[in-house]
Amino acid sequence: MSTQSQQQKKPQFEDEEEDNELLHSDSETMPFSSPFAKQSAVLEDENAEFVYAAKDKVQIFDVESARSGGAGSMVVPPFSWKKLWLFTGPGLLMSVAFLDPGNLEGDLQAGAIAGYSLLWLLVWTTIMGGLLQVLSARLGVATGRHLAELCREEYSNWARYVLWIMAEMALIAADIQEVIGSAIALKILSHGILPIWAGVVITAFDCFFFLFLENYGVRKLEGVFAVFIGTMAFSFAWMFFDTKPSEEELIKGILIPRVNSKTLRQAVELIGCVITPHNVFLHSALVQSREIDIRNKGQVQEALNYYTIESSVALFITLVINLFVITVFARVFYGTEQANGIGLVNAGQFLQEKYGGGLFPILYIWGIGLLAAGQSSTITGTYAGQFITEGFLKLNIKKWLRSLITRSCAIVPTMIAAIVFNTSESSLDTMNEWLNVVQSIQIPFALIPLLTLVSKEEVMGTFRIGPIVERVSWCVAVLVIMVYGYMLLGFFLSEVKGLLFGFLVCIGFVAWISFIAYLVKHGGALSSIMVRPPTSRGFTLTTNN
Repeated sequence: MSTQSQQQKKPQFEDEEEDNELLHSDSETMPFSSPFAKQSAVLEDENAEFVYAAKDKVQIFDVESARSGGAGSMVVPPFSWKKLWLFTGPGLLMSVAFLDPGNLEGDLQAGAIAGYSLLWLLVWTTIMGGLLQVLSARLGVATGRHLAELCREEYSNWARYVLWIMAEMALIAADIQEVIGSAIALKILSHGILPIWAGVVITAFDCFFFLFLENYGVRKLEGVFAVFIGTMAFSFAWMFFDTKPSEEELIKGILIPRVNSKTLRQAVELIGCVITPHNVFLHSALVQSREIDIRNKGQVQEALNYYTIESSVALFITLVINLFVITVFARVFYGTEQANGIGLVNAGQFLQEKYGGGLFPILYIWGIGLLAAGQSSTITGTYAGQFITEGFLKLNIKKWLRSLITRSCAIVPTMIAAIVFNTSESSLDTMNEWLNVVQSIQIPFALIPLLTLVSKEEVMGTFRIGPIVERVSWCVAVLVIMVYGYMLLGFFLSEVKGLLFGFLVCIGFVAWISFIAYLVKHGGALSSIMVRPPTSRGFTLTTNN
């Protein structure tokens, strides 16, 4: 190499060093000031903890396709069924939260008390939940990190610890419902031989067994969930065709919005069942199971396209399954004496009394579907607990020990509460009401950080959502929070007895509202929504043919 060329090369190298120093100094003072620089630093850090190790991720993009587009290229190849198949999986795990035992209980009570009249609400609630889950997936894909990790960096220490504690409490509340559902199913299928507490213990331990399958590849675990969802679809479809609901009432229920004072409570509970806080955290982590170079914008956009499709298909399947459950119980119990007293514990027996006998008794069909719902949702709940604890606390310990600790944070309290409250149906109902309250309190603390982060250009770069999508998303979030607030108000008005308890509830309510206000103000949501002009940028499917 000539002396002249060496002299020309030296200033370029020095300039690069200066740029790196500037980026490094910026990242210390402003964590998200340069999203792609931050993402590159994370990828190059050998000591960084990832949700999935590189060897465990599903490889989709080959070397040639990775090199075909640079970091700034938005070139997206044409649609491929093979790639869609490889991306399919995270949406299945996410969709299980729409089918957990709490949802099934909300479905059967909505059908028994309101008949077919709330089917339209189930459709729109699923659409709203789907929008929030797509945003969660978008956050995980575009940043290479999940919601809990980003909250740790976005908020001050006291705020992130509050968020972590609230997320853990909501997760434990959801897990208790899921474990109880599995235990009830095991009692049904064992013909009463296994008591509820034994079913709780079995469910807790086999949850760890199924999660162990992750060591043999994430696709194996996703295959297990496909079997669970297929089992639910088969069981509840069998019940649907066995009971022969009215097709005319079914179509009217989907197309014509109807709600009155008698069905208002079921409508509110139906919305509350579908949108769960831990699922928002979970989905942003699950999408990182695929190997995606987040510096390659074309790969990120292609991944977003496929994840949007697979999540939509998965949620459509859950919608059909939920429709099956509501219509079955509307057909069998609407207008009957049993309607107001039906729940997970006695639903199977009531069905058996109405439609007993046959090739395969409907009691056991219900039990199989309930068991699949309970087992699958318990696994995803424990999985979510792992991501939430790891993300907020950044545990630097061995993977197997980290998994054991984080998963135990959810499952151990679940076992204790389930066994303590398993004395009668009334005590289980009381516990279930309090568990719904805990999840209602948490929902703003999952939705507000999600929408705050996914709307920030400093975090998302070019994949920040457009103003129209942002406004629609905030409207959905406000509606959901208001519904949960209505649930809380109704519950405490009926339960608050005594001056001291009332005083404590008032203090808690003020603290709840204050923390919501802090999160909204911190994110600058109101100013962002009011100032940003409408553009076409959102999360549309993009391809180049």
